[in-house]
Amino acid sequence: MDFAIPADIAAFLAEMDGFIERELKPLEQADDNIRFFDHRREDARTDWDRGGLPTPEWEALLARARGMADAAGFYRYPLPKAMGGRDGSNLGMAIIREHLAHLGLGLHCDLQNEHAIVSNHVGLLLMHEYGSAEQKEHFLEPLLRGEAFFAFGITEPEHGSDATHMETVAVRDGEGWRINGEKTWNTGIHTASHDLIFARTAGKAGDGLGITAFLVPVAAQGFRIEEYLWTFNMPTDHARVSLKDVFVPQSAIFGKEGQGLAVVQHFFNENRIRQAASSLGAAQYCIDESVEYAKQRKPFGKPLATNQAIQFPLVELQTQCEMLRALIHKTAWLMDTQGRFSASDKVSMCNYWANRLCCEAADRAMQVHGGLGYSRHKPFEHIYRHHRRYRITEGTEEIQMRRVAGYLFGMMKQRAPKGVVEE
Repeated sequence: MDFAIPADIAAFLAEMDGFIERELKPLEQADDNIRFFDHRREDARTDWDRGGLPTPEWEALLARARGMADAAGFYRYPLPKAMGGRDGSNLGMAIIREHLAHLGLGLHCDLQNEHAIVSNHVGLLLMHEYGSAEQKEHFLEPLLRGEAFFAFGITEPEHGSDATHMETVAVRDGEGWRINGEKTWNTGIHTASHDLIFARTAGKAGDGLGITAFLVPVAAQGFRIEEYLWTFNMPTDHARVSLKDVFVPQSAIFGKEGQGLAVVQHFFNENRIRQAASSLGAAQYCIDESVEYAKQRKPFGKPLATNQAIQFPLVELQTQCEMLRALIHKTAWLMDTQGRFSASDKVSMCNYWANRLCCEAADRAMQVHGGLGYSRHKPFEHIYRHHRRYRITEGTEEIQMRRVAGYLFGMMKQRAPKGVVEE
């Protein structure tokens, strides 16, 4: 066993920290860009008169930071070398995402909208894995340059965790398909050219197979954005959409017909471990800030840090961080060495525990900091409100626990989650 961070990843972190200090920190301070991160952040980021969408200035600043990171060689880390990446591993991504979140809010990483100078590149990696030759020719380069984006439409108003019971259907119509249904929580669709719509094409409600993914142009006749759903943490880019007799050609199928759920499982499995690492990093930030504040704040003439009522809750949170970090690293390593679905139970363990831990750490940081912690002059309320979302999205913590139970009691196959055909 070797618990040391691999030398290449450690070097990458050091290189990245230098870039953040030299390039991004000055940009944060220029032109009052700090308004997007200080107590004004929610107001500065949100276009209240345009349905609560992100302001153009905010999104332009994030795009500029991503461009700078790409030029410096960081942004494409997880991509294959043929795409300008570094063949980044799951372990590498977990360590990097934790590191970035541990630095606090900033242009280097703002998890409210999944922005980071080392991108997940979920859409691009899915396109690389599942796209047809025609789709790759059309999408890969624009996705790589950040000039294209497709949203992800699986959740429905009446179906979230029970995704295989979706009511959206697609039926054959000549040389293509006709889609009818509704989707909700379509993140980022305000800038997307296409929405990856999952619809039942065969089988019955509850079947893992028989669901097909379609790349649907948002400009298609019958496709409509109904509303943007306001959330606990604004701005919002989460839309409810409807599809009424939307026609797409056979070439719109993404992956294999009837095996669309495999695309979802691939996306969730890799994103869940990276998201868990981000929650861990944010939790560690909250703990570290609380420890430093407790040493400096001196009510009744002595530091807060001398009180066990302050010490013990932080000790428990720090203990959980240490244990969780070991499991996240082990899980990511297993995914790299034994396959993406080799540790599905541990992915779920890491995910639900990290998200819960982050919320607890942010709440404790508010308590330690008192009134200041409750204010927006500290980032803890922002961290709490954002990471509270992850206890619901991409599989609620109850669903994650159910998955662990399924593997533990032999009711589910570790290497073949629902909808995945074991190779």
